[in-house]
Amino acid sequence: MKKITPFLWFDGNAEAAMEFYTSIFKTFKVGKVRRYPKGTPGPAGTVMSAEFSLFGQDFVAFNGGPMFKFTPAISFSVDCETQAEVDHYWKKLSKGGKPNRCGWLTDQFGLSWQIVPSVLGKLMQDKDPIKAGNVVQAMMQMGKLDIKKLEKAYAKKRG
Repeated sequence: MKKITPFLWFDGNAEAAMEFYTSIFKTFKVGKVRRYPKGTPGPAGTVMSAEFSLFGQDFVAFNGGPMFKFTPAISFSVDCETQAEVDHYWKKLSKGGKPNRCGWLTDQFGLSWQIVPSVLGKLMQDKDPIKAGNVVQAMMQMGKLDIKKLEKAYAKKRG
């Protein structure tokens, strides 16, 4: 494992979450699945933790119970080169969840994701504050980010 690994707390559905995420990302690896032994807090034989990786980023999904929930204060950002990638991750991760604004969504497990086209950073950091501002304004009106609309906002002439 790497030095820092996101450790995700679930309420009985860690294995389902791992299966969901590894079905969406084309580069994944399923690691060890540990089960609760007799005499521990979880029911014997049920999944205690499940290790997996997405694009080389390791994760641990842990069935710890209902005490803690995910919040948008922590999210995972997915860098997308094309609109097809944006569309794929947006559709798959938002299924059973909730789409939000500016490329953010909450998946069916309550985990927040940012589905971001790679070009967005370049457009938002342009030296021309009008162009950069146009991109930010366009992004603020979107749920799923649309590369063509962001680029159109960037190219928009001064007022």
